[in-house]
Order: sequence, then C-alpha cells, then structure tokens
Amino acid sequence: MKSKSTLVTGLLLIAVVYSVGQPTLSGQSTTFETRCGWLQNPTPANIWFYDREAEWTIGVQGGYQVPGDWPWPAFKSGQWVRTNVNYGYGCVCFQLRVDKKDFRVLEITRASARSLAACRKDPSLKRWRRMFK
Repeated sequence: MKSKSTLVTGLLLIAVVYSVGQPTLSGQSTTFETRCGWLQNPTPANIWFYDREAEWTIGVQGGYQVPGDWPWPAFKSGQWVRTNVNYGYGCVCFQLRVDKKDFRVLEITRASARSLAACRKDPSLKRWRRMFK
C-alpha cells in the first residue's frame, strides 16, 4: 500500500512540476510572457500580432476573438501607420498568453506602444519587414 501511495504522490509531483509555466498538451501557455512585435489591425475585428516566433491571431471578424476586454496600446502620433481610415499597424509589446499549437493569443493583460523604428530595427522581426515598411 505504501509503494502505491508513494508512486501516486511521485507522479502527481512530476505532473505539477512539468506543467508549471509549460504549454499544455494543446499548446496553451499557462504563464504570461512579454512579447514585442508588430500589431496589425487592417479592418474591423481583424487583428494579428507578429513577433520573433510567429503570426498570432488576436481576432478575426466573425471568428475567433481574444475573450474579454483587453488593453489596446496607446499609440502616439507617428507610432501608428494608417492603411485604411483609422486601421493600420504599429509596433507594440504585450504581456500575454498564447496557444502555440493554433497560433492564437489567449489573453492580454498589458499593452504598450513602441516606436516604429524599434520594430524595424529588431533583427528578430526581419521576416515581417516587407509587410511593415
């Protein structure tokens, strides 16, 4: 009986240690992280975030949307490029959780605008250069 109890306790401990801060089997991160890159909002409810790792969906009109109210970055003059009336793109840093399997943003707790030059000069964002000139 003691060996079964020890085995179960050991397995539970391993599961807890492994899962803290790790993606779940579905790829969903359990911790928040800071990521910086390009925010694109070309039309209503269509929003993507591009960082060193991937293109992340924040929202698609008529489809997936990050749940709840999340903070929109406060862009100053010269930090937002308008491509369609008030829609466009800018450089941001987010405190967020992502789903690495489905490339979706799950939750955003903080957002801050950055200069366009910060993203344009960032070598880890080089792959997005053509999109955000």
